[in-house]
Formats: sequence, structure tokens, C-alpha cells
Amino acid sequence: MRLMRSAGLSVQTFGSGADFLQSLEMRLPDCVVLDLQMPHMDGFNVQTHLARKCAALPVIIITGHDFPKARERAMAGGASAFLRKPVHDLTLLDAISAATACATR
Repeated sequence: MRLMRSAGLSVQTFGSGADFLQSLEMRLPDCVVLDLQMPHMDGFNVQTHLARKCAALPVIIITGHDFPKARERAMAGGASAFLRKPVHDLTLLDAISAATACATR
């Protein structure tokens, strides 16, 4: 979060996938950085909901578990990027930049 703010990005965090999805009624973000491992609702469930409701919203998946099937599923679900933790600062910022640039075209 600090990294993204230092790069001039506006950042909002949520305690759960459900909290994030509920927030979409008030504000649609430019990009979502989504962890696969979350309490109560995993990242794939959030990604599926986003694909149905906000298909053009870029999603960057991050995970500590880089299994080929997870990568395939994330990318097939429309992820802009799939990054393994620990994520290098510039890699994350580049992924966000690329995702938001594609979304504005």
C-alpha cells in the first residue's frame, strides 16, 4: 500500500472480498490488486464476480502459491497479470501501469 501511494496512486484496502464487492456500489476503482488467499471468500470468487459485473475492470492477481493451475485459472478469468509473492516493487507498479493503460484504450 505504501509503495502504491508513494507512486502517486490512490489506494483503498478491504478486510475481505465481500467488503470490497460491496464497495463497488459506491465507487469503481481503476484497477484491483487481488490476493488469492483471503478469509471467507477467496480471490477466484472475487475475480469471478468482477468478470460478471465489471468485465472491463483490470485485475492483477498476487499469490504466495504459484501453481500452474492457479495461474491458468486466473489468466483464463481475465487477469491482467499473475504475480508471485514476494512481488518486486517495480514489477507490481509496471503491472498496474500496463493494466490501467489497457483499460483506458
